[in-house]
Amino acid sequence: MDKLIIGRYIPGSSIIHRLDPRSKLLAMFAFVFIIFLANDAMGYGILTVFTFFGVALSRIKLSYFLKGLRPMLGLILFTVIFQMLFTTGGEVLFQIWILKITTYSLENAFYIFMRFVLIIFMSTLLTLTTPPLTLADGIETGLAPLKKIKVPVHEIGLMLSISLRFIPTLMDDTTMIMNAQKSRGMDFGEGNLVQKVKSVIPILIPLFVSSFRRADDLAVAMESRGYQGGEGRSKYRVLKWQRSDTMLLLSLVVVAAILVAWNLLK
Repeated sequence: MDKLIIGRYIPGSSIIHRLDPRSKLLAMFAFVFIIFLANDAMGYGILTVFTFFGVALSRIKLSYFLKGLRPMLGLILFTVIFQMLFTTGGEVLFQIWILKITTYSLENAFYIFMRFVLIIFMSTLLTLTTPPLTLADGIETGLAPLKKIKVPVHEIGLMLSISLRFIPTLMDDTTMIMNAQKSRGMDFGEGNLVQKVKSVIPILIPLFVSSFRRADDLAVAMESRGYQGGEGRSKYRVLKWQRSDTMLLLSLVVVAAILVAWNLLK
């Protein structure tokens, strides 16, 4: 089983690594909205160049981003095929019964594919270049105004950071358990659907036991260090907004303006 990339941090000193987590989070959410402004090849070409420019600046191998894409391939292919077969409009290229492929459906399926790929690449870029604890600090600081209405901002940030940290750990445990079961003669690919479901049970039970043990160890560690919530706690890492963070957000504004202008000029 391939290692899951989301939640993993790759240390580095690139300009992307040095950005404030708040600016990267804002950029990520802004990018998700901006991508819907693209509705043709030119628009998606601009967004692709912007995305791969960010990947190049991170100095992280492209293979890591492709690994981040791999777990989502099933959902992507299902969505693309659904769009391809059931979207109407345009010239019919191929048809069997009610299923048909048209020029418009092919075009729309390609844009859906690009939308998935670009969003996954950008979210992978965020997690690979931002330590989970720093990301949690960014979320907590960004949500700080919600404290006035009694929203548990610190607990939300802590929960997200622990979740991100434990995703790759649990995947590593799953891989280790599967390898142990295979060494005992278990074959997870044999049999019908019911047999395949039953073969998952020897994985789930030890995985749950391992998860509860890790959760208990974490709770004991936090209690032994006197953790009592976010009230009165100081921070070891102080976030500092820099000029490069402002430039990142301005670059997204420029990309959005270019896409809007292009749509108006067509």
